[in-house]
Amino acid sequence: MTLTRFVLRWLVMTVASLTAAGCAAPGVSTAPVVLVHGAWMGAAAWDKVAADLRGRGLRVTAVELPGHGRDATPAEALSMQAYVDAVIAALPAEGRAVLVGHSMAGMVISGVAERAPDKIAKLVYVAAYLPTDGQSLYQLSQGDADSHVPRWWRQADPKAYSPAWIDKDGIVDVFCADCSAADQQFLIDTHRPEAIPPLGTPVQLTLERFGSVPRILVRTLKDNAVSPALQRRMAGDAGGVARVVELDTSHAVMLSQPRALADVIADAAR
Repeated sequence: MTLTRFVLRWLVMTVASLTAAGCAAPGVSTAPVVLVHGAWMGAAAWDKVAADLRGRGLRVTAVELPGHGRDATPAEALSMQAYVDAVIAALPAEGRAVLVGHSMAGMVISGVAERAPDKIAKLVYVAAYLPTDGQSLYQLSQGDADSHVPRWWRQADPKAYSPAWIDKDGIVDVFCADCSAADQQFLIDTHRPEAIPPLGTPVQLTLERFGSVPRILVRTLKDNAVSPALQRRMAGDAGGVARVVELDTSHAVMLSQPRALADVIADAAR
């Protein structure tokens, strides 16, 4: 074998090995990834997926929405606009990002796409609310007869729109019945009350802006928070979905099947 043929064979084998391992091959450009968590959670929920993606050579930012995780913004200062602003601030200064939203963050990333479609390569909805123009999360959730959230919903003063939480005994049932015991405890320990006004805020979307960004859906087939039936219905109502991936898991798929979810996101970033 000549030296030239040996080098070519080595390159082919190296690229194949990297691809099989889920890594970007040398010289292959990938979009940065911005991860946005859902209600009652924080950026730390993405730790497993973010570590996996970074191990593949991807640039990853996990956004901490105001009033979530370790952010101390008080509930009365929270709004859907504040959530959208926080995500826009996390987008890369140059180029386009793959923007991933889990659950409630489907509303947020939709609003971001309307505001800054030129900054987004693709939208990835993970067990997420997918609105049409003028819809709010509250409106969408009212049509979800199979969700377990109402059973465990707790609120000190509903008339005053006080923050709501999921009863401690229901957190595992709602979010991650198929998670490890350690991840279930993580969800219980990090659970924070959710501000209500942002959930009732309609998003304004246009075909020219939001509609111009390709959308990928990750449906969770054992979801007790955003039911599979509602996920299918929202996709049909919104239309314009480029790809649908179904995973046989619960709502907190970033904990129950982080590798499978990272595969979808990494593919979207190529």
